[in-house]
Amino acid sequence: MDEQIRQIAERLKGLRDSLDLGIEEIAADCGLGTEEYAALESGESDLSVSKLQRIAHKYGITLDELMFGEEPKMDAYFLTRKGTGISVERVKAYKYELLASGFKNRIADPFVVTIEPKPADTPLFFNEHKGQEFHIVIEGRLLVNINGKELILEPGDSLYFDSGIPHGLKALDGKPVRFLAMVMQ
Repeated sequence: MDEQIRQIAERLKGLRDSLDLGIEEIAADCGLGTEEYAALESGESDLSVSKLQRIAHKYGITLDELMFGEEPKMDAYFLTRKGTGISVERVKAYKYELLASGFKNRIADPFVVTIEPKPADTPLFFNEHKGQEFHIVIEGRLLVNINGKELILEPGDSLYFDSGIPHGLKALDGKPVRFLAMVMQ
């Protein structure tokens, strides 16, 4: 298991233990199945940012605390220089670089996301969660499937959507794609 994923899984377990909750209770509170939550806590499941964000919001902690073990401290501004955002690879194909990790009480989570290409026959992983998302492609080509509707985004193209609708993403042309994602709940 990747070290970052192991640490996130440990923080999830620590959160649950500190709240004195059972797996069934925290799973139900966050709209997840018991087995699904247990797999997150063991590090055996895809640690999607949306699931971590849902857990963080439900229990009044920041996404940063779950993902990186650090609490934001800035409240006027937070500067992230190129390539210095806190990164996590939740699975080998997805890398998230959080751009506002030090800013407390954020109303959105901005990320630079890199998706590595997969074989053409690999099925899309669909996600859905409360809130809205904004994506703008920086480099590469991105396939976004929103509830069966396929959209192809080129560099400079942007998309704003209701993230409660099932959506899946895929890098095209056998090359990585990088895009700015704003996730708001």
